[in-house]
Amino acid sequence: MIETAIIQRIYDELKKEVTFIKKHMFDPDTVMTIEESRRFEKSMRELKEGKTTPLSELKKDLGL
Repeated sequence: MIETAIIQRIYDELKKEVTFIKKHMFDPDTVMTIEESRRFEKSMRELKEGKTTPLSELKKDLGL
């Protein structure tokens, strides 16, 4: 009986720890690498400068 109580206490503590970890874990896909950040900034500059092609025009050029 004492062993069951100890195992239950360990289980409860581990469950709390896992819940805490899951809650505070971050998704690595939400963080940009330096290279991704550079490409994003370049893309935004090109968009602001009008150097991009609208999707509708691209589809037309590709015959879609």
